[in-house]
Amino acid sequence: MKLPVYLDNHATTRVDPRVIEVMVPLMSEGYGNSASRQHEFGWRAEAEVERARASVASLVGAQPEEIVFTSGATESINLALKGLAEARGSRGNHIVTAATEHKAVLDVCARLERMGFRVTTLSVDGEGLVDPEDVKKAITSATILVSIMTANNEIGTIAPVEEIGAICRAKGVPFHTDATQAAGKIPLDVDAMHIDMLSLSAHKMYGPKGVGALYVRSSANSLKIEPQIDGGGHERGLRSGTLNVPGIAGFGKAASLAATEMRFESRQLGMLRDRLVEGLSAAVDGLRVNGHLTRRLPHNANVTIPGVNADALMMAMKDVAVSSGSACSSATPEPSHVLQAIGLGREEVLSSLRFGLGRFTAEEEIDYAVRRVSEAAVAIRQGRRQMQFAH
Repeated sequence: MKLPVYLDNHATTRVDPRVIEVMVPLMSEGYGNSASRQHEFGWRAEAEVERARASVASLVGAQPEEIVFTSGATESINLALKGLAEARGSRGNHIVTAATEHKAVLDVCARLERMGFRVTTLSVDGEGLVDPEDVKKAITSATILVSIMTANNEIGTIAPVEEIGAICRAKGVPFHTDATQAAGKIPLDVDAMHIDMLSLSAHKMYGPKGVGALYVRSSANSLKIEPQIDGGGHERGLRSGTLNVPGIAGFGKAASLAATEMRFESRQLGMLRDRLVEGLSAAVDGLRVNGHLTRRLPHNANVTIPGVNADALMMAMKDVAVSSGSACSSATPEPSHVLQAIGLGREEVLSSLRFGLGRFTAEEEIDYAVRRVSEAAVAIRQGRRQMQFAH
C-alpha cells in the first residue's frame, strides 16, 4: 500500500491508464483540428470526436447528436440553465431547484434572479431527498425549467429523478439534472427518466479534467437553448470553440469503460463503503452517517463525528485524503449548505467528513483509513477534555 491514501474521489478521480493510452497519440501524432475538413489530420480528429460522442451518449441512453461537448459540468450547467432561460424568457420567468444542489446550479440561479427571473428553491428531508410532490406543487404556468441533481456530491443521496421527470413531462416543463456524480456509478436513461437536459464531466469517471458534456433532447418536442459562447458555430452552434480532441477521446473511453464495468465496480465499491462505515462506527463513539442509508451512491460515505472538528482531524492524518465538503466550494469558508439543508447544526457540519471511494481503492486502504480516523478522533477528543479540565 502506498501513502497517502486517496479517498476523495468526489472531488476528482485518477485518470484510468486505459484512458491515457487513447489520449497520448492524439497529442503527439493525431493532433488535427476536428473542424479541419480538408485533410486527413482533421478527418481523424473528427472521427475520434464522433466515436467519443457515441460512447458518452450510450452511457446515458441518448443519441450521439444530442451530446454537446463542453469544458466540464459547470459549463454544461451554465449552458443548460442560462441557455434555456434566455430562449424561453418570453414564455415565463420561473425556475424550480433544490437547496442541496451543487453551487454550479445555485449560483447560476442566483444570477438569473438578478436578471429578473424568479427561483423557487425546494427544501429536502433529513436524508437529502426532494419530495416529487413539492416539485409538482411548485410548478406554475410561468415555470420554464426544473433542475434537480441526480445524486448529491456531498452526501450521495440519489434523487427520485424518474418521478420528478414524469411530473415535469406531464406539466410540459423542461427538466434538467446535474448527473456529474451519478454518471458511470449508477444506470442512467434519459428517456426512461424523462430528462430533457443532463450535465456530466469526464474527470469524475476516471477521465481527464477540462472536458464535459451536456445532453440536450432533440426529439419532436426538442428544446431550443441559446448558446453562451459564440464564435464559429461548433457543436451544432451551441458551444463554439476548437474542440479538445484528446480530452474528448479520453472522455469517450472513460464512458465506455464505465458502461462496461459499472455493475461489478459499483457492487465492489458498495462493499468497501460498508466496510468503511462499519469500521468507523465500531471504532468511533457517536459517529453518524449523513444522507440516505440505501438510496445513495455506492462510493459515498459522509459522516459526522461529534466533538471532533473535521479540519483538525484532516490535519492530524495527512496520509489520508478526504474532504469536509464539496471541492468546488472549498475556497468559500462557509459551512456546507448541503449538510445545513438536511438539518445539521453548525457544530455538526464542522464535524463532518466526506469519503469518496474509487476504482483504484483497495481494501487495505479502507482498513488503514479506519485506523487513522479513529486514532485522530480519539486524540482530538482527549485534547478537548484536557483543555476543559484545565479550565
